[in-house]
Amino acid sequence: QVRLEESGGGLVQAGGSLRLSCAASGGTFSEYRMGWFRQAPGKEREFVAGISRSGGSTVYAVTVKGRLTISRDNAKNTVYLQMNSLKPEDTAVYYCAAGTMTWVPTDMAYWGKGTLVTVSL
Repeated sequence: QVRLEESGGGLVQAGGSLRLSCAASGGTFSEYRMGWFRQAPGKEREFVAGISRSGGSTVYAVTVKGRLTISRDNAKNTVYLQMNSLKPEDTAVYYCAAGTMTWVPTDMAYWGKGTLVTVSL
């Protein structure tokens, strides 16, 4: 059983930056692909960014490419999401998830409880 805990969310002005962290415990972190997802009020949960087991490969949603960067430190069992040039439409609860298959939310095996990011004008 893998436990995931996000941190680093908060309120930021448009154009600002935040760094989210997700600490994993209870499993072998390096066995899992890690992803960040988000869910805005009234919307479905959507994929934001993903990283391979080794960290050598990353993938991003079109809406965040060039502004958000995912990384991981397998020695610290932690995955990060550096968020730059934030926009009001980035406002959402951000979740990290661990999986071994695709980046479809229903394919992810473990989820954190989420951290709220609010971007103001």
